[in-house]
Amino acid sequence: MALRRSLIRRTAAPAAAAVAAVILAACGSSDSSPSSEPSGHGLGARSSAGTSATAPAARGSHDAQDVAFAQGMIPHHRQAVAMADLAPSRAKAQQVKDLAAKIKQAQDPEINTMSGWLKAWGEKVTDAATSGMDQSSMPGMDHSSMPGMMSGDDMAKLKDLSGDAFDKAFVQMMISHHRGAVEMAKTEQAKGAYGPARTMAKSIVTSQSAEITEMNKILGKQ
Repeated sequence: MALRRSLIRRTAAPAAAAVAAVILAACGSSDSSPSSEPSGHGLGARSSAGTSATAPAARGSHDAQDVAFAQGMIPHHRQAVAMADLAPSRAKAQQVKDLAAKIKQAQDPEINTMSGWLKAWGEKVTDAATSGMDQSSMPGMDHSSMPGMMSGDDMAKLKDLSGDAFDKAFVQMMISHHRGAVEMAKTEQAKGAYGPARTMAKSIVTSQSAEITEMNKILGKQ
């Protein structure tokens, strides 16, 4: 009987050891599961980082239309400012002088803003000396083909006028000029991607449409 009990104890010991090994392995597997959690968080972190990295770019992104809008509207505005600069010494009607001053006051800051965008985007900014009055000095850049843009001859003729003749020509030309700007701005609203450019385009449509109405009233009085 003693021999039998001894054999039983010897047999039970390996079995207990085997059971303990299984239990320890299970515990080890359970303990190792948290170590896999950082890996899961790592994926989430990379995803979040990717989102946060692209978010500013999305908010500040621009496309070719935004570049075209700024590059076209800058010389367009500069020509309007050049026309407005003629009014104080040539216009007769105070209403025309006031309108010219309002146009210059509105468009000068917009020129600076759009120039800043183009510089930030690494795009070409039209030289102030080659926009506005002299269209012939811009090889490869025929701005007179833009909607509402006056030719060099048109600008020269306006410069030679004064009094009532200037007032009438100025208003007629500026109506056409504004209509062109509104057309360009509406294209930016429809196709542009850069938020501030689209906002400026909306402002141009609103303000210049109102000025067109005002100028038509001035023409009706002449």
